[in-house]
Amino acid sequence: MTNPYLLIAAGGTGGHMFPAQALAEAMLNKGWRVRLSTDARGARYTGGFPHSTEIVEVSSATFARGGLAAKALAGPRIAAGVAGMTAQLLRDRPDVVVGFGGYPSIPALSAAVMLRLPRMIHEQNGVLGRVNQLFATRVAHVACGVWPTDLPEGAHGIHTGNPVRAAVLERAAAPYIPPGDYPMSVLVMGGSQGARILSDVVPGAIAALPESLRQYIRVSHQAREEDAERVTAFYADHGILAEVQPFFHDVPRRMSEAQLVISRSGASSVADISVIGRPSILIPFGAAAGDHQTANARGLVQAGGAIMIPENALDVPALTEQIALVLTNPEAAQKMAHAALSVGAPDATERLVALVEQLAQKETP
Repeated sequence: MTNPYLLIAAGGTGGHMFPAQALAEAMLNKGWRVRLSTDARGARYTGGFPHSTEIVEVSSATFARGGLAAKALAGPRIAAGVAGMTAQLLRDRPDVVVGFGGYPSIPALSAAVMLRLPRMIHEQNGVLGRVNQLFATRVAHVACGVWPTDLPEGAHGIHTGNPVRAAVLERAAAPYIPPGDYPMSVLVMGGSQGARILSDVVPGAIAALPESLRQYIRVSHQAREEDAERVTAFYADHGILAEVQPFFHDVPRRMSEAQLVISRSGASSVADISVIGRPSILIPFGAAAGDHQTANARGLVQAGGAIMIPENALDVPALTEQIALVLTNPEAAQKMAHAALSVGAPDATERLVALVEQLAQKETP
């Protein structure tokens, strides 16, 4: 008897590839054979996949980038990818196909629809990406990383959560030390490379706090390389202890030790905050497609675990007020930490695994 076979289709960004990797690891541990279908861009993120994952590059393209010539070629390239994948799946039929978004997932999902294979997609954000929007009503399930997720009529959404790294799971629900008259940590994150607006506003907002509060604050600030020197100098000039880096390799540790997190609301950041359970001030990226970062923040905010400030309303006085609100109210901060945990999904990978195993037992129209 051969091992069951899962085809994962993902690509484009780490946001698509990291949850795909988590599912691949879990299914391989359960004895499944796993193949990843991606393109050259997605292949850059495959270094962390288990070596036993079969990786296949497919022909795909996006209509969203490049000049007129590139856009004109996108259709034929995608069609070629779909034809090639259909032939491949006729020869080697997977038990389940799971798409994680990005244009490289089009060939595998299209072939799965035509061949009537069991199939589902996972959406990391609170608003469906373009490709997942296309397939949402053509799959058995839309596994949603953020809840609620805006779904088209007829799509079957299930809240699974976004899989998080093992280092985050190790600190899931770590005890929270509420703010007080002792050293307090503030973690500032703007994505993997920081965010210019956070570097422009956060240091000034912390400097504007009353001295009676500011004297206890210790900052870990993730800033772009070109901003790091001026941000470091600003904190030093205002007597604020701060560590400024383009990237922190130990974000889970810093987050678990923080009294407050100030962050963009990318899907992975929101997942980390909710699994570890920390009060946060979220500033959604205003130019995000479909305003999906606002949707990502919605669940945490509605649960009472986060304060959201729209990017166009972010300035020093507004942020100073909200920081003080959290750090001078230990009881309220503790409640925010518990509320954040209430929307976390530390078992997101297990939920995805369960859906895959259920689909493998069903006939899909």
